[in-house]
Amino acid sequence: MMLKAICSSKELTGNSYYDCVKDIIDCQQLQELKAITHHVSTTRFQHCLNVSYYSYIVCRRFSLNARSAARAGLLHDLFYYDRREYNSTKSRGQASHSRKHSMEACANAAEVTDITMLERDMIEKHMWPATRPMPKYKETYIITIIDKYCAVLEFCVPKVQRIVRGKAQ
Repeated sequence: MMLKAICSSKELTGNSYYDCVKDIIDCQQLQELKAITHHVSTTRFQHCLNVSYYSYIVCRRFSLNARSAARAGLLHDLFYYDRREYNSTKSRGQASHSRKHSMEACANAAEVTDITMLERDMIEKHMWPATRPMPKYKETYIITIIDKYCAVLEFCVPKVQRIVRGKAQ
């Protein structure tokens, strides 16, 4: 199994990051995310891995709870419905996708493993400020920012790679 985060050449198995997530990364619920397209050019699993790894790196750098960041990042989008379909059929009074998927991911994460209060806050509030209330922990702000950073990379990197390949030919 080869695991790499977007824009990283580092193999993620067999290191301190992997030690934080090795008990959950191969679970069936996460593996199912490999079949779901996310942010146009990636899978939901890859997106979660990207958020997990970069949240871990940033939290470790600032002496925060990197283990919880890695775990919450991996579980933060653990939902199975199609966002576009939900938005097109959502009726008045239903929760927004931002709120719905955060809560659903948290419930699904709790079925996979025991989650701490910190991990719960990170998963439920990773869409802040689109959702309320505000994050309670520094790590939650980090995962929120990293989630947006990874989404931008996931949209832009494949386009840049296609442009570069086109010029190289």
